[in-house]
Amino acid sequence: MLSESELERYARHIVLSEVGGIGQQKLKAAKVLVVGAGGLGAPVLQYLAAAGVGTLTIIDDDVVSLSNLQRQIIHDTGQVGQLKTASAAHSLKRINPEINVIQHADRLNSENGSSLIKGNDVVVDGSDNFATRYLVADLCEAAGITLVTAAVGRFDGTLTTLKPHASDKNGKAYPRYRDVFPDQPPSGLLPSCAEAGILGALTGVLGSLQALEVIKEITGIGELLVGRLLMIDGKAMRFETVNYKRKS
Repeated sequence: MLSESELERYARHIVLSEVGGIGQQKLKAAKVLVVGAGGLGAPVLQYLAAAGVGTLTIIDDDVVSLSNLQRQIIHDTGQVGQLKTASAAHSLKRINPEINVIQHADRLNSENGSSLIKGNDVVVDGSDNFATRYLVADLCEAAGITLVTAAVGRFDGTLTTLKPHASDKNGKAYPRYRDVFPDQPPSGLLPSCAEAGILGALTGVLGSLQALEVIKEITGIGELLVGRLLMIDGKAMRFETVNYKRKS
């Protein structure tokens, strides 16, 4: 049930017929794991907290640096040097004290990944490296958990939602991460954010869209980006969608 304060807090959700009180209760009962509390993770966490997702788990082993603040808006100048998990949790509780925030100041890997992902309704990948993206995709597929994954470059980004454990209305299994990104690029092939730079507001756009996909998945509204890759060109302000299918 929603308390009086929650009814007021989420009033603009509740008046939406597609969400309503039932949808808001689904959000309250939901558990979401966010991998990374950086450029993508910041808006994801903030909007999911504001939306009333009941339990948010954050995994990140990094600390806040001054160069993060140009895009990682969940952190502020006074939190430089703190663990990103602690900094993010502090900000989230200020946004919404009604939610539960779980911190893991660690890097997701093959040893801890399965246990961290288990029990969540949705996983959001906000990581900044290919190894983690492929690992998270594999772990979510094995666990049968929906994954919302995004990536950003200097002025562009991509976003898709993965449900390879489920099937469409015709009984055909939804595609895997490797159906759209078949091979993991070699380490060092592409420059890092620190090397190439990144437009800060772009991470806000992609992260906000990730949060929207999560809310849609939990409440059951709209059409998810399953089998569709959204590509954003920030310089041209162009959005394109490419369809992809399961290959095997």
